[in-house]
Amino acid sequence: MGDEVLVRRDGAVGRIVLDRPRALNSLTHGMVLDVRAALEAWAGDDGVRVVVLTGAGERGLCAGGDIRMFHDDAKLGGAGTRAFLRDEYRLNELISRYPKPYVAVMDGITMGGGVGVSAHGSVRIVTERSVVALPETRIGLVPDVGGSRLLSRAPGELGTHLGLSAASMTPGDALLCGFADHFVPSAKLPELLASLEGPDVAEVVARYAEPAPAAPLAEQREWIDACYAADSVEEIVAQLVASGVPEAKQAAEELAERSPTMLKVTLSALRRARSHGSLAESLEQEYRVSCAAVAHHDLVEGIRAQVVDKDRNPRWSPATLAEVDERAVAAFFEPPADGDLDLRLG
Repeated sequence: MGDEVLVRRDGAVGRIVLDRPRALNSLTHGMVLDVRAALEAWAGDDGVRVVVLTGAGERGLCAGGDIRMFHDDAKLGGAGTRAFLRDEYRLNELISRYPKPYVAVMDGITMGGGVGVSAHGSVRIVTERSVVALPETRIGLVPDVGGSRLLSRAPGELGTHLGLSAASMTPGDALLCGFADHFVPSAKLPELLASLEGPDVAEVVARYAEPAPAAPLAEQREWIDACYAADSVEEIVAQLVASGVPEAKQAAEELAERSPTMLKVTLSALRRARSHGSLAESLEQEYRVSCAAVAHHDLVEGIRAQVVDKDRNPRWSPATLAEVDERAVAAFFEPPADGDLDLRLG
C-alpha cells in the first residue's frame, strides 16, 4: 500500500482512510489501486464483516480526482488519465456489488470521484457538514464515476439540474436524490464508527441516525421539473429564463458559464442513462464520454481557468450552444480508439 491510503483491521472491521488531507483527499491512480486491493483482500476474508471508508482531516471525504494531473496529462495525449479512469470506474463497480456492508462516511466535501467511492456503497452516511456534488461541467468534463446513473434516477428532473449546473447538494438534498441513506450528526460519528464491530450494521447505524434535514431542492421541484424536461439545452435555458423564478434565472446564468459542448453531452448522457439496466452499463458509457472529453479542448481550458490560473474565465470552443454540432456530440458516445471499458475484466 502507498502512504496516501491508510488500511487497517479493527477486529471484524476493515477501515480505509483516504489520507491526502492537504489536497482534500483527491484521488490519485495509486489510491484507486490501493482501495481496490484492500477490498479484494477482505472480500474473501471471513474475519472481516464490514468495511468503512472515511477521509483524513476535517474538511471532507474526497474532493474528486486529481484534476491537475488530468490537465497535465491531457496535454500529453491523455493516456495516463484514461488508465486512471479505467481503474477508477472498475473500483466504483466493485463497490456497488461488494459482498459485505460497505459504510461510506460522506462527512464534509464529497465531490466527483469522492461520490464514486461512496454513493455506490450499501450504507451511505451524510452529516450536517456534507457538501455533495458532481461538479464536472465547471471544468469542461461530464458527470462520471457512475454519476450519470445516480442523477438519472433522482426524482423528477433534479438530476438533470444537478448534472448540468454542477450545483452542490446539502445533506437533505443528497438523501432526497438517492446519493445517501442516513443522516448522522458529525459529533456522533466517532461513537458510531467504534460500534460497527457488532453483527448488525443496519441496527448500529439506525441507533445513531436522525431524521433527514430539510432538502432545499424539494422546494424548487416545480420549476426544475418544468424547465429541465425539455429535449435540448437551448430549450432548457429558454424555459429557465422565461419562468420568472429568480432561482431559475440564476440557474440559466450558471449554465451560460459552462462548456456548451459538455452541457450537450451531459444532457444526452443523462437521458441515455435512464434506460440503462445497471451501473456497469452507465460506467461503460461514461468511459466513452470521458475519454472523448480528455481529448477535447474544453477539459484543459476548464481546469486551467478554475484550478491552474484561477482566472475563472474559460474560453470554451465552440463558445456557444448554437455552434455545437450534434454530430460532434454523438461522437462522444463512440468507442475510444484504444478500446471500451470492459467490466468483465474486473
